[in-house]
Amino acid sequence: MKRKNAWNYYSPEERKRVEDISRAYCHFLDCSKTERECAAAAIKLARSRGYRNLETIKEAKEPLRPGDKVYACQMDKTVALFQIGTEPFEKGINILGAHIDSPRIDIKQIPLYEEQGHAYLDTHYYGGVKKYQWLALPLAIHGVVVRKDGTKVEIKLGEKEKDPVFVITDLLPHLGRELGEKKVKDFINAEKMDLLIGNLPAEPEEVKKNLGKKDSEFANGEVSEETEKVKMTILKLLREQYQIKEEDFISAELEVVPAGKARDCGLDRSMILGYGQDDRSCAFTSLLALLELKMAKRTSCCLLVDKEEVGSTGATGMRSKFFENTVAELMELCQDYSELKVRRALSNSKMLSSDVSAAYDPMFDEYYERKNSAYLANGLVFNKYSGSGGKSGGNDANAEYMAELRQMMEKHKVIIQTAELGAVDKGGGGTIAYLMADYGMDVIDCGIPVLSMHAPWEVSSKADIYEALKGYLAFLKEA
Repeated sequence: MKRKNAWNYYSPEERKRVEDISRAYCHFLDCSKTERECAAAAIKLARSRGYRNLETIKEAKEPLRPGDKVYACQMDKTVALFQIGTEPFEKGINILGAHIDSPRIDIKQIPLYEEQGHAYLDTHYYGGVKKYQWLALPLAIHGVVVRKDGTKVEIKLGEKEKDPVFVITDLLPHLGRELGEKKVKDFINAEKMDLLIGNLPAEPEEVKKNLGKKDSEFANGEVSEETEKVKMTILKLLREQYQIKEEDFISAELEVVPAGKARDCGLDRSMILGYGQDDRSCAFTSLLALLELKMAKRTSCCLLVDKEEVGSTGATGMRSKFFENTVAELMELCQDYSELKVRRALSNSKMLSSDVSAAYDPMFDEYYERKNSAYLANGLVFNKYSGSGGKSGGNDANAEYMAELRQMMEKHKVIIQTAELGAVDKGGGGTIAYLMADYGMDVIDCGIPVLSMHAPWEVSSKADIYEALKGYLAFLKEA
């Protein structure tokens, strides 16, 4: 198969379109560093294009008709958006499914402590990270704190120019000879990846006022004059700036992410460097494709799910019944519901599991098989199968479905490539594809090649972002 560098095929007008989409994409990345933020950003965009909340429609007992645009949200972390088609649901749905969680550092439920004059937040990493990559980086805190009375405080600290940032410290090389001999996985103990957040002791008046104060604002019911003056400063700031107490961390979801905006990468500005491109690159292009879609025969769906990086578990992961239940609700509102018809709808559906692929990296050539690798700027990637080793734990799409997709992409002049995730026995991975395949529908992994996947900063090609949008839109129109 001859590969094509997409940049060689663009007119000046298309190059401008590529830049416009890339700017919108970078803004989306900056607004969507957590799954909650990503879900909120997706809903905001959808509402601006006429999408309405399913719950509101249900309460009004309003019937749905072809052309109606609806979204449903699960726990502020998973979103399903639908454009109702002219054909009955049981004929199947065209689905673009991406995940909106990314590897990161989470803050524990009892996190705040002081050690030798430094205040820290205790952490637990999330997803497949290389722990050493998170040391000595400027970091931000995003998330929510829910007080006992149910009121919610949204936190986003470290992104504005005048905001403070945070850091997980590293050991200087002068003392690190022993560490340098360890394996990468053992280089840093996960329990030592705590976030440095303060070093300023409280003023004497503040110490005097709070000493012996038996209040859950303070650790162990009191603050020690000798050991917790810095912690006292942190608690005072939390109380003054956010009206939260120490005990409120128990009902908080706070995520530590790289501080800073997505940027053009390369002297030629052909690439994008940003956090969370696995898998928000595919989430953005899937969402945009649905929003740009005009009336289609089959109902079209963009599904943005949480928890893929940790096995798709929980109420907001793909293993939950959220998607299936939402389809049932929509069919009821279309006055076409039965349990059998729901099963037929899911079985007759077609899906692109919109997830990134590993881009070939010449610096690590031995981990790839060149003929079957994805390359930056070579277009939308189709991974016929996933898994690891002997394709274990993955999805394997039918040849007939692959042929159908090839025809679609050729018709709409989408530049495509095929790949697998690295050389055989070098690794591999899975997506949400195999979970949706359980319904009996046609599913294939299809996304954007990314360099430095799962690192705090990942690299994608602007051309691939554009080709993904074209390809996803072609799928919704033609499948």
